Amino acid sequence: MALDLKRIQQSEENLIAKNKGKFSRLLQLTQGLNTISSKEKQFFVQNLQVMTKSGLPLDRSLKTLALQMSNKKFKSIITSLYQDTEKGVAFQDSLGKFKSTFGELFINMVEAGSISGKLDEVLGQIYLQIKKGNELKSRIKSAMTYPVIVLIAMVLIGIGMLIFVIPKITSLFDQVSADLPVATKLLINTSDFIISHGLLSAALALAVIISFIAFIRSKKGKYIFHGLILRLPICGPIVCKINIAKFARTLSSLIKTDIPIIKTFEVASKTLNNRHYRQALVESAKKLKEGGTIANALSEYPRLFPPVIIQMIMTGEETGQVDSILAELASFYEDEIDQIMKTLPSIIEPVLMLILGAGVAIMAIAIIMPMYSLTQKF
Repeated sequence: MALDLKRIQQSEENLIAKNKGKFSRLLQLTQGLNTISSKEKQFFVQNLQVMTKSGLPLDRSLKTLALQMSNKKFKSIITSLYQDTEKGVAFQDSLGKFKSTFGELFINMVEAGSISGKLDEVLGQIYLQIKKGNELKSRIKSAMTYPVIVLIAMVLIGIGMLIFVIPKITSLFDQVSADLPVATKLLINTSDFIISHGLLSAALALAVIISFIAFIRSKKGKYIFHGLILRLPICGPIVCKINIAKFARTLSSLIKTDIPIIKTFEVASKTLNNRHYRQALVESAKKLKEGGTIANALSEYPRLFPPVIIQMIMTGEETGQVDSILAELASFYEDEIDQIMKTLPSIIEPVLMLILGAGVAIMAIAIIMPMYSLTQKF
């Protein structure tokens, strides 16, 4: 009897252990879904900078921020930073545990600030960097909302016409046994295929979308796609300006914190989204190791960095004010991007109307041509 009770107790303990493991995995999954926004990072850095500047110890500052944070994931990270700092662990080493959250730029700048004793100034630079990045993202999102809505509406209208409108016209052509043009036959066949094989059509469309996303996420595909974007008439110049502004702002912030120039290029390259700009900075870092200047290294990429930027950087190197000139360049391009984003909907609207008009015209011609030939017969 005692043996049976032991077995029952052991089985219960095993069941609890299994459920506990499942629960912990579920908890980790839900924490992973709880993302940290850029706005929350901006709030964290801004308040940390104010507290450290006022003379409040770093551990107390982090503890206060942890209490104020509503995001559970970010709260646990800041609590961990506070606990490590209280134990005497260097702030940059604590941040290194959460590299995916803070990024290499943040950690390197904090390390430079800690070594130089100018952590509050460095945090101010990081705050400016995050703030400008958030403003840029906000402008891009607001500018692209209208075109995206119009494109989605165009696709839905096109699908609706193929499913509901074309079949009704097709029945008319079938009754009179008309000889249809190639464009009309193609339109009718497409409509018939979508109606008869709805699930297959949806699966094919989904497969095409997934394949395209997988391609542009691959290393080679991303490089080709980013190169194509840089060559597009409207998008190309905008993408160039965005990357130049981000490059100038990041490099200026890193140089101001006395981080070695080669390291600044390596770190700055990881903050840029476009693969061509990223590769240009990585290759420029190698040239700087060989003793070259920033202006000479960047001048080998005239398609990415216009001559005016090279000349201004060259002037900055001669006068020893590269960080100030880069900050001015960043402000100039950020203002220019702001103006472009304000006028972008009015620029894209005519293009979208032309695409919509072309689509409607193709459908109209495909339908009207056989009708015209029928009226000629009668």
